[in-house]
This record gives sequence, structure tokens and C-alpha cells, in this order.
Amino acid sequence: MKLYDGGRAPNPRRVRIFFAEKGVPLPELVPVDIARKEHLTPEFARINPLKRLPVLMLDDGTALAETIAICRYLEGLHPQPVLFGGDAKEQAQIEMWNRRVELGLFTSIMSVFRHGHPSMAELEHQVPEWAEASREQIDDHLLIMELQLAGNRFLSGDQFTVADITAGIAVDFMKPSRVRLPEEYVNIRRWHAEVSGRPSWKA
Repeated sequence: MKLYDGGRAPNPRRVRIFFAEKGVPLPELVPVDIARKEHLTPEFARINPLKRLPVLMLDDGTALAETIAICRYLEGLHPQPVLFGGDAKEQAQIEMWNRRVELGLFTSIMSVFRHGHPSMAELEHQVPEWAEASREQIDDHLLIMELQLAGNRFLSGDQFTVADITAGIAVDFMKPSRVRLPEEYVNIRRWHAEVSGRPSWKA
């Protein structure tokens, strides 16, 4: 297998952390320099027409794009430790929180960065109004997380899951996106300190 990787970009980090949590060595890494627009080349478009990273290329030539699709494939190959849940209820709860974070906080922070950060002006058709509208939604998403974490060690309960990876990377990316995490969100701060202290977070 080969993993087309985008360095410190959020979604490639999510996949590398997932590999690390599974205790599975990373496959051959193929660096793709986003700043140099290598993901926009015709060569890469033949691998992923959406021109997004990461992409896991299987030995039979199948190209798996989309972060969660890659993680689910890896979970299927290596069921332990369980990161997508065991029984139907656990799986549904983890899926619920992963989607809440991915479609809410994660997407809002990415929109602030992509449409508002000067470094993205060469890579995106920026819409500053969308960046500001997204910024205004972030606190609502954080509040939902804060309330959930007030009664739970991790987002879906007592066990670390893929939802914590998604949420942890989202909170990490607040800094380069120039979004401040309010001091009063003490449960998010407690949880994030634990999550980001895991060995996998260095992946």
C-alpha cells in the first residue's frame, strides 16, 4: 500500500493518528506538497479526481480517498483496538459524535482557514464572508462538545474513539486558523490535554 500524504494538513494527520492508535506501521508515504499545489496536478487528479488528501492506494490499484473511509478500511483489517465501536449502539453513538464534530466544528474551522487565511489565497477562491459566517458558528459547536465532555471522559464515553481524533484535530487547527478556545470551556481543555498527550498525536 501507499499513503499519499499532505503533511501537517488536518485530514492526513487524522489518518496517521488512526494508524498509530491501531499500532499499525504506516505504509509507504508519498508526500504531496499542498503549498506547491502538487495535489492539483493532472497526475494526482488521476488518483483522486477531487484533488484532496489523503489517499490510500491499495496493492490492487484501488484508490481510497476520504479520511473516514480509509480509517474504516483499516479498522476492518485490524479490529483491535476498537475505534468505531463494538455493538450496534456503540457504533451508532460514535458515528453520531464523529459526524457532529466533522460536519460542525471541524468544517467550520476549515472554512475559516480556507476562506480567511492569507496563506490560502493561492489555493482557494476565497469568500471572506463565508469565513466570518463560519467563525460565528464555532462557539455553538464548542458548547455542544463542552456539555458532552462535562459528563464523559471522551466524546462517546469512557473509551477513546475515532470521534476524539476528529475533534482533537479540529481543536488543534483552531490555532493556525486564528480562532481562540474560550477559557471557560474547561472540559474541552481537560479532554484536549489528555488526547493530545497520547503517543499517536506525534504521528
